[in-house]
Amino acid sequence: MKQKPLRIILDIIRILLGITFIFSGFVKGVDPLGSTYKFTDYFTAFGTDWASQFSFILSVLQSLFEFGIGAALLINYRVAIFSWFSLLFMAFFLPLTLWIAIKNPVSDCGCFGDALILSNWDTFFKNIVLSLFAVIVFIYRNDYKNKLNIRVPFLGFVLLLLAMGFVEFYSYNHLPIIDFRPYKIGSNIRKGMEMPANAPQDVFKNEFIYKERATGKLKKFDEANYPWKDSLNWQYVQMKSKLVKKGYHPPIHDFTIENSYGEDVADYYLNEPNNTFMLIAYNLDKTSTKNQEKINELARKAIENGDHFICMTASSAQDIEQFKAKYQPPYDFFFCDEITLKTMIRSNPGLMLTREGTIIDYWHWRDIPSYNEVK
Repeated sequence: MKQKPLRIILDIIRILLGITFIFSGFVKGVDPLGSTYKFTDYFTAFGTDWASQFSFILSVLQSLFEFGIGAALLINYRVAIFSWFSLLFMAFFLPLTLWIAIKNPVSDCGCFGDALILSNWDTFFKNIVLSLFAVIVFIYRNDYKNKLNIRVPFLGFVLLLLAMGFVEFYSYNHLPIIDFRPYKIGSNIRKGMEMPANAPQDVFKNEFIYKERATGKLKKFDEANYPWKDSLNWQYVQMKSKLVKKGYHPPIHDFTIENSYGEDVADYYLNEPNNTFMLIAYNLDKTSTKNQEKINELARKAIENGDHFICMTASSAQDIEQFKAKYQPPYDFFFCDEITLKTMIRSNPGLMLTREGTIIDYWHWRDIPSYNEVK
């Protein structure tokens, strides 16, 4: 790299590629369970549910792998080696994201976790740019020379990787250090579900398929000319809808608190001026009971002091009755969608404290406080 302008351009490309890899790895690593759920979604969409058992380890490895590539590129550490990894990474994900954009098996690729939501086509176009950067860095990989002593970038690389590993370990065993979810502390659930006035709606293109009775041939029609009145000559077969323009979707949706009668009582708890403790246990068969006695004691104290304490779950009524018989919880159980519960808190169980719908605080089951600590 004898020409200075070229060297500057190549360094900018290397740094941008490195920062993108670091950001992508970090936002996955800071929420390892969220990434695990996304892997599970993909395996379900691909019809390979058996692979879901590897979702967690894959989420951890992908985060560390991306972050490690990005860290090496950013600090200019052994670019000749790590350029291979970035190129192979993009060579795998570029065609994969093209397939996802065409087939649309999941609505959100999850490449930047909950920190930045991209459409599947936006993800593909983003990967085209990153692939171009990766190719350029690979071509000039031997020209990236670090003038510092080799021990300095090596030490920096190791420290960055260890820091990322600590972030993943802590976020999994407690809660994400940085929260990008719509249920973060300070958010109001009621406001998060509101649709602004004149908010753009989803726009669909409908295609109607009819069979001509005389010939038996199928023909496609649009909304302007489909023969819905001419049942003598045409027989309706099916309608296909395609989303052509996505409208506004509130950050919080599918939030319900259903009682045993199927009634949604969410408004009652979201407008309650007193404290409402929501114990989130999306699956009672998988929930940890190591701190169940402490949870029961907190619930008793809260109820005695006029606060609400409820448990929200997606488990069946039979599972609830078995749980009650075994652990004697003093609180009532309500039903909510499993995906919503997993989004609310990255812990099973996890505890959320709200007041008038605003999230005041939340805790992993390992960190359940006493009632006096909460007060």
